[in-house]
Amino acid sequence: MAQGQCEWGYTGENGPEKWAEKFPEAAGTKQSPVDIDTSSVCTGRNAPDLKWCYSVNHTRSVVNPGYCWRVDENGFDSELRGGPLGNNVYKLEQWHCHWGSKNGEGSEHTVDGRSFSGELHLVHWNTSKYNSFAEAAGKEDGLAVLGVFLIAGEKHNELDKVIRMLPFIQHKGDKVTMSEPLDPANLLPARMAYWTYHGSLTTPPCTESVTWIIFKDPVECSAEQLALMRTLRCSEAAHGVEVLELRHNFRPTLPLGKRELREYGAGGN
Repeated sequence: MAQGQCEWGYTGENGPEKWAEKFPEAAGTKQSPVDIDTSSVCTGRNAPDLKWCYSVNHTRSVVNPGYCWRVDENGFDSELRGGPLGNNVYKLEQWHCHWGSKNGEGSEHTVDGRSFSGELHLVHWNTSKYNSFAEAAGKEDGLAVLGVFLIAGEKHNELDKVIRMLPFIQHKGDKVTMSEPLDPANLLPARMAYWTYHGSLTTPPCTESVTWIIFKDPVECSAEQLALMRTLRCSEAAHGVEVLELRHNFRPTLPLGKRELREYGAGGN
């Protein structure tokens, strides 16, 4: 089935401007992504340090769900706590990427109107209050997502462990097992500086259940790595049928409205 026939996607027929027709929460007032206007950001104070700990040596699944590549953590131990998360402890469920058809566009969040070449999302759920990811995903404080901007530059060695798997998950529904050790912490910038606000999932059902933590510093990956992402197909393999490449998969920014956008960490943007 071609992408235009899918329930939702990124074409004119089923793209973000149409999502609310089938997913009403996509028309809500606390939607993501947003443009980070650094002139109107509030400086956060007295928050505990943001801390994370991830399992390195376990089997992961690399999946093509039809709209990105995704790495499923398969339930292994991890912790994210501190910062804007209060006393709650969150566990890493999966991480995935958004990108554009060319370098310099593709991030979902923007900073003073600037787009980046991609954006990693590390999706965590609140284990202090809820019993499963599915339960947490429907609650206002259920999810926390770390957002990392990607820019074209040097090859990213940790990310390359996933990029090397992409030829094996070209079509929607494809999945491979990755047993090579990988530390999600190595995907994050070295500097502890970020913006945070309350928003939503950026893909349907666009549930408004996310504490967003967007790192200020981008990380580099190579132009070749970005190009490989764009070769993924957004539908199942079909004989004799042209299957569209997933050239871009980012939702445009939406109004921040009355939500507070805070920053933590010293230094510039």
